[in-house]
Amino acid sequence: MLPVAEWRERPGLRRIVAALTADGGAVKAVGGAVRDTLLGLAVADIDLATPLLPEQVTQRLEAAGIKVIPTGIAHGTVTAIASGDHHEITTLRRDVETDGRRATVAFADDWRDDAARRDFTINALYADIDSGTIDDWFGGLADLETGRVAFIGDAATRIAEDHLRILRFYRFAARFGRGALDPVSHAAVVTARQSLKSLSRERIADELLKILSLADPRGIVGQMATDGIFAVLLPELDADFAAAFDRLVANEGASNATAAPLRRLAALLPADAAIAEQVASRLRLSTRQRKHLALLGRHRADNRRPVRQLAHAIGVDAARDVHLLADDVDAARAAVEALSDWTVPEMPLKGGDIVARGVAAGPEVARILKAVEAEWVAEDFPDATRVAELVDQKIGRTRD
Repeated sequence: MLPVAEWRERPGLRRIVAALTADGGAVKAVGGAVRDTLLGLAVADIDLATPLLPEQVTQRLEAAGIKVIPTGIAHGTVTAIASGDHHEITTLRRDVETDGRRATVAFADDWRDDAARRDFTINALYADIDSGTIDDWFGGLADLETGRVAFIGDAATRIAEDHLRILRFYRFAARFGRGALDPVSHAAVVTARQSLKSLSRERIADELLKILSLADPRGIVGQMATDGIFAVLLPELDADFAAAFDRLVANEGASNATAAPLRRLAALLPADAAIAEQVASRLRLSTRQRKHLALLGRHRADNRRPVRQLAHAIGVDAARDVHLLADDVDAARAAVEALSDWTVPEMPLKGGDIVARGVAAGPEVARILKAVEAEWVAEDFPDATRVAELVDQKIGRTRD
C-alpha cells in the first residue's frame, strides 16, 4: 500500500485524477513517484499512466479547464498543467520495434504490457492515487526492500531496446542499490558496453552528468572504470582519476559545497585544457559548459594563487572549483568561504579619470590602468580612495 503523501492531495493532481477517472476512466501514478514515496524520499515529478488514448485524455482535461500541451504526442504523452503543477500523462504502451536508440510503440489497454516495457523492476510500480493500492508484476517491491536493481525479464533484451539503460543501471544502482550489484544485470551491461557508441552524444552526456551529480558517486564511478565503460565513452580518463575524484568529493563534503557534475568530470580528466575541450566537444556540451571545463583543465595548477585573485582572472565558479580540485582540504574550505556571496568587483577607475589628472589620452593611460589594476587585485580590491592613491603614485612615477 502506498503511504500517505503530501503530493497525493495536491489540488492540481486531484483535478486531473477526477477528470480521467470519471465515467469508467482510469489513471495511476507510475515509476519514480511510487518508488520514492515507498522509500520515504522527496518526490519531484509525478508521472501518470492511463489506458485512455491521448485524444481522450486531452478532451477530458480541457473539458475540466485544465491546460494540455502535446509534449510527446507521438509516443502518447501529454503534459497537463493544473493549479500550477505540471504532470506528464502517458497512454499505456507496448513496444512494436526497437533499435537501441528509439522505439516504435503501439497503444495498449493492459497495465502489465506497459510495465513489461520499462527498464528496472523498481521503476515498474503503479499506484492508485486514491486508494494507494500498488500493482507490482515483476517483484519491484521486494527488490526495493533489499536494494536490488535489476532489469525486468531478460536483461540483454531490455538493453537492446535502449542502450542508454547501461548507464541508467549504474546510476540507479548507485542511488538505490545495497550490497553487490545484481550479477545477471551487471554481466549484461558489461557485455553490451560497446553499444554505447550508437547513442547520441547528448544522451550520453546527460546520463553521465546525472551520475556525477549523485551525492557520492565514487564507488559506482570506480566500478564503471573497472567494467570498461569509460574506455568506451571517456577514453581520456586520467590514470590517477580515483585519487583525484576521492579528494574532490572529500573537499566538497568538508566545505559544504554543492556537488557540481562538471567539476567532477574535470576530476576524471588530466589537467589539460586541450583534452577538456576535446571531451566537451565530443559530448556536445553547451558553450558555457565547454568554457568552464577548459578553464579547469588550464588552471588546475593555480590552486596556490589567492582565490579572489584567481576569481578575478577566471571567474568565481571556476576559481572555487580549482581550489576544490586541489589536495588541500583546509585551503578548499577557506576558498569556498572566501567566495561565498562574493562577486568580482569592478575597479573604480576609468581611463577618463586618469586623463582628468592631466595624462594625455593614449597608450600611457592604458599602461597606468593596467598597473593600477595589478596592484588593486594584489591588495584584495580596495576602495576608490586607495585606487586614487595608486593612480597618483603611478602618475608620479610616470612623470619622473
